[in-house]
Amino acid sequence: MENQNQRNLILAVVLSALLLFGWDTGIRYFYPDAGKPKPTATASASASATPESAEAIKPTREGGLLNPADIAQEARDIKTLLAAPNRIAITAPGLTGSINPVGGVIDDLVTVRHTATVDKDSGPQRIFSPAGTPAQHFAQFGWVGEAGQVPGQQTLWSAPAGTKLTPDTPVTLTWTNPAGTTFTLTYKIDADYMITVDQGVSNAGTAPVSVQPVAQINRTKKTAAVDSFNVHAGPFGAFDEVVNYGIDYDDVAEAPKAQVENEGSANWFGFTDVYWMSTLIPDTRAKASSDFRAIGNDIFLANMFYPASTVAPGQALTRTTKLFAGAKEMKVLDRYEAEGIANFGLAIDWGWFRWFERPLFMLLEALFRTVGNFGVAIILLTVIVRGIMFPIAQKQFASMAAMRAIQPKMKAIQERYKDDRPKQQEEIMALYKKEGVNPLAGCLPIFLQIPVFFALYKVLILAVEMRHQPFALWIKDLSAPDPLHIFNLFGLLDFTVPAFLGIGVLAILLGITMWLQFKLNPAPMDPIQEQVFAIMPWLMMVIMAPFAAGLLIYWITSNILTIAQQKYLYSKHPQLKEQAAKEAADAKRARERKS
Repeated sequence: MENQNQRNLILAVVLSALLLFGWDTGIRYFYPDAGKPKPTATASASASATPESAEAIKPTREGGLLNPADIAQEARDIKTLLAAPNRIAITAPGLTGSINPVGGVIDDLVTVRHTATVDKDSGPQRIFSPAGTPAQHFAQFGWVGEAGQVPGQQTLWSAPAGTKLTPDTPVTLTWTNPAGTTFTLTYKIDADYMITVDQGVSNAGTAPVSVQPVAQINRTKKTAAVDSFNVHAGPFGAFDEVVNYGIDYDDVAEAPKAQVENEGSANWFGFTDVYWMSTLIPDTRAKASSDFRAIGNDIFLANMFYPASTVAPGQALTRTTKLFAGAKEMKVLDRYEAEGIANFGLAIDWGWFRWFERPLFMLLEALFRTVGNFGVAIILLTVIVRGIMFPIAQKQFASMAAMRAIQPKMKAIQERYKDDRPKQQEEIMALYKKEGVNPLAGCLPIFLQIPVFFALYKVLILAVEMRHQPFALWIKDLSAPDPLHIFNLFGLLDFTVPAFLGIGVLAILLGITMWLQFKLNPAPMDPIQEQVFAIMPWLMMVIMAPFAAGLLIYWITSNILTIAQQKYLYSKHPQLKEQAAKEAADAKRARERKS
């Protein structure tokens, strides 16, 4: 038995060491921006002196430019390119920006409801940037046809002077070819993130015109969010009403001819990051084909092709395509889905457990609307969860009492069959059955909390509604790790703490509350279990430190409620606490005599 205990102890130490030192690798994969300072838009171009290539910079969970030189160049380019006087302004409740009349390109969009960083004065989050900028990302609509007879990428479109795109005022651009065929692009925008584009052809000439309406989203990979096994970022879409998250940028770049044909009719498709996306929604009156392409220099395309059509003299043809460019807000996506865009709500990669994650988020959002603070809403959610589980906790304590009551019989069986482990286990199971005891009942509350914990984890890393949501004091973003780390004296020392040592205030509170919770539990009879339970709170403190602050607030609150619940139930079952204390004292005396 002593050798077995020594082996167990060695195994526990080895596993703990592997978990502790291997955790840094995992955290850097799932939280690549944990513990890293955020680059700011004011970074100077002189920072480019650092020999840091674009390939060496790993994407973050939020995405965006990371190279200081690129950030500075982007700011200069945006200021210069958007100053052109002939741009057509876009003003709507969800988006603002402009359209470039050269090519009719939608290449300037920022969100009204979301800021670029946690700083409220950082300005709006940029979605689209013009071609040639470091954050290049835009959409263009046009036609394939005979050169000179259809508008091209550099065609200068005509628009009424002073026109502005708003939810109440559509904008129409026109261009007429030498044969008298007029092409029009009519833009409409709603109060959220949807732009509708009518691609019109009116043939006033004497000969038929063959045209193929097309649309394209063009973006750089430089601004892409990290793509992980549980949150997809990259090319995606719904084809024949089945959402495909299985393509990434490397798949496209490494495919034959750097091109991936999408199978099935496109319901919608494009590019997604964790919080933002740009997608094309084809006209349902015409079956459109689509593909993704890599054209070099980290530039990727999402292309849509309508069937070619012939427009007879005196006839007209219109294809209506929608462009979503903005934040993946759940209610907004669900509303678009209800209006007929198949499975648009699944643009948020909830995963297999969306049946539980979505309702949890809806409850969390309802609590937020009531109290006005997502941190307080998480605390209230924890209270609700613990309240629902309270009857189960009562049964857990009843099971613990029953287990304690049969301890003498169990010890007798262990002594009688100490040299015959199979027989010992058989007799113990028979004892459980005879006494009506379930040894796993005490684990039930933990197992029931796992889905809630995982669902809240997904909500915190996926829901843009949680992004940059403050709680109180130093917690300015519940979806990000605790920014105050003990190993740099909470920011007083100027160095970046490694991810696996980024232990903040919330992580310390988590360790303390878990330690207090374990102290209230009956002391384990097995000394190995006792040692593991003594280490576990501090191990979990290290493991959980890089996770979102909101998740730690949930767990800390749950621990505090569990401590209060244990004190209450012990007051209702004083004999259980007395028996546990007596058995712990007996076990301690036995170990002392043995040593």
